Amino acid sequence: MGDRVGHETVAPEELARWTRWFAVECNNRAWRLAEAATRTAGEDEEMLHAAHAAAHHWSKVGTELHQARATMLLGHVHALLGRGESAMAYARQSFTYVTSRDSPAWEVAFAHAVLANAAAAARDRELQAKHYAIAKDLGEDLADAEEREIFGSTFRAVPVPS
Repeated sequence: MGDRVGHETVAPEELARWTRWFAVECNNRAWRLAEAATRTAGEDEEMLHAAHAAAHHWSKVGTELHQARATMLLGHVHALLGRGESAMAYARQSFTYVTSRDSPAWEVAFAHAVLANAAAAARDRELQAKHYAIAKDLGEDLADAEEREIFGSTFRAVPVPS
């Protein structure tokens, strides 16, 4: 038995397909906004909503890895918005997941960058400096040019430690 939408019943497979589509679209929109050099207040709000929507949809149809990446996005977005406490909670959760398994180098670099950004928002300068330096080194060592470019788009938003 599927869920009801209006007066129609939606098959579980169809609902899962659309839920996955929304997870991907919301995730991509939030990252695009996060990478923007400047955002309006409305775009900040859209970025926050898109990140939370992505996390919600991945919680329904995603793997543990999808959910960890969505949590990483939440950490980054909350940091960009200056929400240090929530940014740290999300960043630590995703960092723990990424670093407790055999993760690709780009993902480890992202985890350090997001944790550095969250630490900056939380005003933890020591933690920020530590993870910023690690993220910078890991990002520079990425062998794949596309991975370096994508990482750089995110890393540029992380404040340089003072």
